[in-house]
Amino acid sequence: MSVFADLHIHSTSSDGQYTPFEIVRLAKARGLGAIALTDHDSLEGLNEAAQAGKVMGLQVIPGVELSTDDYLNLHILGYAFPPDAPGLIEMTTQMKVGRDERKYRILEFLRRQGVEISLSEVDEAAKGGVIGRPHFAQVMLRHGVVSTREEAFDRYLDTPEFQEIEKGTKPSAELCIKTIKTAGGKASLAHPYQIVLGKDRLEGLVKQLAAYGLDAIECYYPRHTPKQVDEYLELAAKLGLHVTGGSDFHGEKHKPDHLLTAWKLDLDWMFL
Repeated sequence: MSVFADLHIHSTSSDGQYTPFEIVRLAKARGLGAIALTDHDSLEGLNEAAQAGKVMGLQVIPGVELSTDDYLNLHILGYAFPPDAPGLIEMTTQMKVGRDERKYRILEFLRRQGVEISLSEVDEAAKGGVIGRPHFAQVMLRHGVVSTREEAFDRYLDTPEFQEIEKGTKPSAELCIKTIKTAGGKASLAHPYQIVLGKDRLEGLVKQLAAYGLDAIECYYPRHTPKQVDEYLELAAKLGLHVTGGSDFHGEKHKPDHLLTAWKLDLDWMFL
């Protein structure tokens, strides 16, 4: 059975603007039938979101977005696993430590680029959550270092030079997928356009991920062009994978062009 759902959402448990409770309230007001909270490398908001979903009558699917070391921006979305799964808890706990250390690497990288900002301001922007690149971008925008959030990423936070400081700090895609599957969950490839591979190379990558246990591709995403959506749907059908879709909502302050979105999706396979 299909339902209007958004399966890629971030809260203050990683680098989002809203708490898990607020996310559920916003999704309910938006008319969504189901959501997945998929914070970066974190399970900490899942219980709060689940409780809010019960109160507000909204299906909340446990989720997570895991960063991998294989390719630039190769992320794996995990769904429908028990939030207390030991393997995922161990992995995300280790990744959170890495994310906490990462803020110092980012700060030093920006200093080498001639950008001096205060870590205390970045901490304030994160509002108690795990600091991520959007918080640095927010402070850079506030001080006029850049004129838009996109410029912060294009010039500093998502360049090949920046990616060099990330190498060797994340688990492999194979380990991420297998940890999700061992926990009883399902795995989907997030925003494939961001991996920046040609059609044939992307197909080869997805075949390899499918061999690890990948279940789905995030075909619907705000930045995917109609042509890309068709290509990803075709690839999913060719490889026997399911289809997911998500807004990558972080809140208006962090990603103003990624609003909560209702895609009509089949979710039954997640719970088989």
